[in-house]
Amino acid sequence: MTSRERIAAACAHTEPDRLPVDFGGGFQTGIHVSMVYKLRQALGLDPPGTPVKVVEVYQMLGEIAPDLAAALGVDTVSLHGTGTMFGFPQTEFRAWQLADGTPVLVPVDFNTVYETNGELRQWPENDRSVPPSGLMPAGGHFFDAIIRQDPMEEGRLDPADNTEEFTLADHGELGHYASLAERLWTKTDRALFCSFGGLTFGDIAIVPGVGLTRPRGIRDIEEWYVSTATRTGYIHAVFERQAEVALQNLERLYAAIGDRAAIIQTNGTDFGTQNGPFCSPKTYRELYLPYQQRVNGWIHAHTPWKTFMHCCGGIEPLLESIVEAGFDILNPVQCSARGMDPAGLKRRFGSRLVFWGGGVDTQKTLPFGTPQEVRDQVRRRIETFAPGGGFVFSAIHNVQAMTPIENLLAMFDAVAEYR
Repeated sequence: MTSRERIAAACAHTEPDRLPVDFGGGFQTGIHVSMVYKLRQALGLDPPGTPVKVVEVYQMLGEIAPDLAAALGVDTVSLHGTGTMFGFPQTEFRAWQLADGTPVLVPVDFNTVYETNGELRQWPENDRSVPPSGLMPAGGHFFDAIIRQDPMEEGRLDPADNTEEFTLADHGELGHYASLAERLWTKTDRALFCSFGGLTFGDIAIVPGVGLTRPRGIRDIEEWYVSTATRTGYIHAVFERQAEVALQNLERLYAAIGDRAAIIQTNGTDFGTQNGPFCSPKTYRELYLPYQQRVNGWIHAHTPWKTFMHCCGGIEPLLESIVEAGFDILNPVQCSARGMDPAGLKRRFGSRLVFWGGGVDTQKTLPFGTPQEVRDQVRRRIETFAPGGGFVFSAIHNVQAMTPIENLLAMFDAVAEYR
């Protein structure tokens, strides 16, 4: 089987010839750039000091280049746009060093100057005339949003203000997707994992508008969540406007890339905490499901793409509704959260959802366990999730900085045993 055939088999709930693996296909299945550098050095892929490209600046994810993907047995490749979360492009890069000395390549508009207290700030569109929108704390490894909420007047709230970032894709961006999809399709046999903006409703990473110079509307995270209970009409109006644009963009995207993509992410909104959902099944069904159904339904009616839901936390009480919303794939399968027991998930939902992740715990086992503990957990998860298909191995969310390289290598060694 080719990589594409393995991913297709997993998504069809049949067993492929070997365990399919994803690292770097999506922006929640990635590896921090500092760990990509350490992996490349440990595997002898680069001379010391060779920089690694940052492909997602908000989370500081490193590029899983073809040689590394081959070494790790990765079956996916990322199909994504030219922009960044901060609104500046990632088409040209320059050399830089992380605070720990890791050599990297960052977009030319990326602020590469640490402040005297060790903090690093980013500006939307690299516009220094407005307040910064992102902060990497001293000793941190990725960015947090800086909330820039204007004073609100209840009577003047306009849903259009919360949708200014959701616009029709222009010909240049669609041309980029078309040419990149063609190049990846012809030069690799890996499954194309498409990331495209504006398809996820209420994603709290998007709400603050870190890529907008002067965000309007409800941009404070706490106020947004309060509004999902107290201003439901406003939220519905935001989602309705967003859905209209999303459906037009999906039609344009399909015209550009056709059947080449295997997977497209249509949700990044987190509905769970460590201890369970932070909204009720009723709220999920009334506020989110109708718009997710429209997006996923269009995809299923017009394309062969599989719909990918990233949602952290203990969301077991929502899973029946998530299936009804038209999601084919669940990620990251946070097995440490309440109700997310691997065996129970496989038994109840294994024929209806593809489990994409769940391979190793990135909260405790991978960063703080021993290599043997990592191997043992990886083996158990594969033995639970893999039988009968419907499983793509990945870690539970991105592999973080400062993960012991011995543990990361142990994870890949354990995966290799199942090839």
